Amino acid sequence: MKINPLDDRIVVKADDAEETTAGGIVLPDAAKEKPQRGTVVAVGPGRLLDSGERASISVEVGDKVLFGKYGGTEIEVDGEEVKILRESDILAKVV
Repeated sequence: MKINPLDDRIVVKADDAEETTAGGIVLPDAAKEKPQRGTVVAVGPGRLLDSGERASISVEVGDKVLFGKYGGTEIEVDGEEVKILRESDILAKVV
């Protein structure tokens, strides 16, 4: 199934949570933090402005991004977990 987000929404596939600490301790599933980094999978056309034009979106498919820990909505598509975020939920691009 292909997802086409609407307006200024962006579909992001979150990176896997860290399984070990910097000291090498293996973390159980309950202790893992939610990932805040991911890859953009799909981008909407942009927010509709009062003039009737669409605002451009500052990320593209394939960009690595940082987002808020609890931002967006998590859904499952073809067995994969993805997040749907608004453009304003994205904090930064990773370069």
